[in-house]
Formats: sequence, structure tokens, C-alpha cells
Amino acid sequence: MLTVGIIGASGYAGVELVRILAQHPRVGRFVLSSTSFEGGMIESVYPNLLSRVSGELVKPEAVVAQSDVVFAALPHGVGEPFAALCIEKKIPFIDLSADFRFGDDEDTFAAWYGKKYVKPELRPLSVYGLPELNRAAIKKASIVGNPGCYPTGASLGAYPALKLGLAGSGTIIIDSASGVTGAGRSPAQNTHYPDCADSLAPYKVGGHRHVPEIARNFQAMSGKSVPMVFTPHLAPMNRGILSTLYIPLAKPLGAVSGAPRPASAEIEAAVKEIHAKYADFYKGEPFVRVLPYGQIATTRNVRMSNYCDISIHSDQTGTVLIIVTAIDNMVKGAAGQAVQNMNLVLGFEETEGLNAIPAAF
Repeated sequence: MLTVGIIGASGYAGVELVRILAQHPRVGRFVLSSTSFEGGMIESVYPNLLSRVSGELVKPEAVVAQSDVVFAALPHGVGEPFAALCIEKKIPFIDLSADFRFGDDEDTFAAWYGKKYVKPELRPLSVYGLPELNRAAIKKASIVGNPGCYPTGASLGAYPALKLGLAGSGTIIIDSASGVTGAGRSPAQNTHYPDCADSLAPYKVGGHRHVPEIARNFQAMSGKSVPMVFTPHLAPMNRGILSTLYIPLAKPLGAVSGAPRPASAEIEAAVKEIHAKYADFYKGEPFVRVLPYGQIATTRNVRMSNYCDISIHSDQTGTVLIIVTAIDNMVKGAAGQAVQNMNLVLGFEETEGLNAIPAAF
């Protein structure tokens, strides 16, 4: 049975790791740390854990010293020293910040996160942790850079279109809406309840930090640079990310008409063919569900689960592929995907501890 360490256990992603791993058949013990609540008990910070998980919140160094695997749910630019300690101890380090998402591309990280690498020598030991893209490399990794929440939904939605050559040379547009937990536990004006309730609001328009991560994924998937525009929105809900991708097609699906009108039977038949290609592409992926043709992905149907639901559509002219993806931002977008990566690194069944059926309401 594993002793699992979590640095930053009192944040939303950290406590979600605790919740998921407490139900993992290989986990026997936790060692948890929190700067904000050091010396306190995790169940005092999160009473939902009462009678299930109990533990004093200790210093991060103690987490590394006592653990078989370490997760870090810390602010960007903070976790590298702990990664180095894990490498010295020869145990896996799975990081939920952006510190290990860009490989040796320090310039991009510095430009978008305002910090240089503290220990650049660790980058050759790290792998970007999107299992559907990098599964084989993750299995051999010492350090895993867990993907961002928005890039997970956007990348999985675009992957088949990019890999199979369905996407044309035009700009891919991505509109995403996230639950408020994506902003973290620290209070802020825009996530204050009266400001975000009953309101859908875009933010960081034209400059969100996940833009370069999505762009890197698109390039890895297609083998070339892909023009894209990403706009995030804050939605009045706790959990979930819904992403709508507009992908210009390499070839029109039917006769293109200048006048707006319902999609023709010819276009619908072509969309069904693309749907079949998506379903075949993700066949065997345990956490990607290509929905039956005609259904539309919603956050409700992935809540509290590690699934990414995908639905396939087209505009009325047959020139734009419309992909809708839904994930739980705290699970497939953060803690669940991190556990999925732990399973791969340690040679466990990939789905262990992650088989929860989504909560319907």
C-alpha cells in the first residue's frame, strides 16, 4: 500500500486529490502539507473528510521524506525544489502547476508566467501529462507536468481533427466556460459570490496563460503550427468546463451555399462519418467518451468524474466542424488526471481509483 504525499493539500485541487485517492485501492496512508494551515488537521479545514481521512498538515519536506509518490498542488514557480528532492529520493513527482508543462521552452514559460526556471536541469526528466497524447512517455517519467484544465478539454476535442488531417489551414476558435473552482481557493473580487452568480463573463480575453499550452498541443498533434484563438469565460457553477471548438475543415462537407439554411442531408451524412472517425480514434481510451451522434456534451454528465465527453457537429455550410467537450475541471482537468498519471507511472491499471460514475445532479 502506498504512502501518498500531497504538497498544497488545502487548496481545491489538493483536497480533490485527497478525496479521489482515499478511494484508491493502492493507497494506504497520506502525508499532507499546507502553508496556510500548517499544524492543523486536514479534516478541520475540510469537514467532508471526517471519519475517512485524518492527518496533521506538516512541512513540505516531511511530505517528501515519508512518501512513495508526491503530488504538488502549488502556485506556479514554487514546486521545482520539491521535484528535485523527489528525484534525489527516486520517487515520482506529479505537478499540477505549469512548471513542467513546457519542457525546455523556458522562454515561453517566462513570457506567460513571469518567472524563469529555478532548476532547468529537471526538464529532461519531465513529461507533459496528457495520457491520450503521451501515454508511453508518461510510463517512463520521473516528473509529470499535469495539463491545465482548459487545454485538456480543448486538446482532446481537436486531436482527431488535427491528427487525421480533417482540419484546414484556418484559425481554430475555442470558447470555454469554467466553474468558479478553476480560480482556486484564494478570494478575489471576480469570484466573489454576488459578482459571479447569475452572470456569464469572459476574462483575460486575448491573453490567458493557457493559450501557449493549447498551441503546443495542437502543434504536437498536427506536426505543424496551428493558428488558434482562445477565450475563457467564468460560469456561475462550482465545477465543470464546457469548450466549443470551431475548426475550419480542409474540405467542405457538402455543396457550400451563401445563404443561411439548415444543413443538408449530404452534410449530415458527412458529419456522421466524422463522428465515426472520432469514435474509432478514441476507441479504447478509458476516459474519453464520444457521445452517440445527435447528443450534445454537457458538464452535468461528467460531474465528479474523470471523463471527457465529446460531441460532433457542423455549421450549416459544412465548412466548419463544431466540437463540444465537457470535463469536470477539478477531476479530468486537475486531480483525476494527476491520479491517472500516477497509475501510469507506477504501472497500475490506468483506471484504478477513477471509476466513479458521474453525478447526474
